[in-house]
Amino acid sequence: MLKDNLVTLRNLHGFSQEAISEKIGISRQAYAKWESGATVPDVEKCRLLADVYGTTVDALIRTEEQEGIGVLPPAPRGKNIWGSVAISDRGQIVIPKGARDLFGLTGGQRLIVLSDENGIALIPDEAFQASMKRVMEEISVRTESGETS
Repeated sequence: MLKDNLVTLRNLHGFSQEAISEKIGISRQAYAKWESGATVPDVEKCRLLADVYGTTVDALIRTEEQEGIGVLPPAPRGKNIWGSVAISDRGQIVIPKGARDLFGLTGGQRLIVLSDENGIALIPDEAFQASMKRVMEEISVRTESGETS
């Protein structure tokens, strides 16, 4: 719910109600009413709030709950929180339908598994190969022109 997201985002960003209200041009009392659920902001104020918090209006007004975690904060703009998946005994996971739809993933499609010390990423094979081709072409151009760095 919007009021829960406003409280969560404000606390995550370390803002006071007064600081947020100043950023969007309203009184602290008006903002406090939004957080309590007594009133709701108009669409333009929602857009301003989304900009301040670096998320989207859609993410701002929806509440996602994850079993074992509770209410998830709205994802930053351009990012998604798809929830959790279980790894089967064979190491298989099911990618959530929303993620499959967004990225056009279909059964049988190959994914490249990448990782660093923070986690794992799945990249469609075609996108990974296209990216590697561009990198190799750039290296070739630099080598031919005598650049070393």
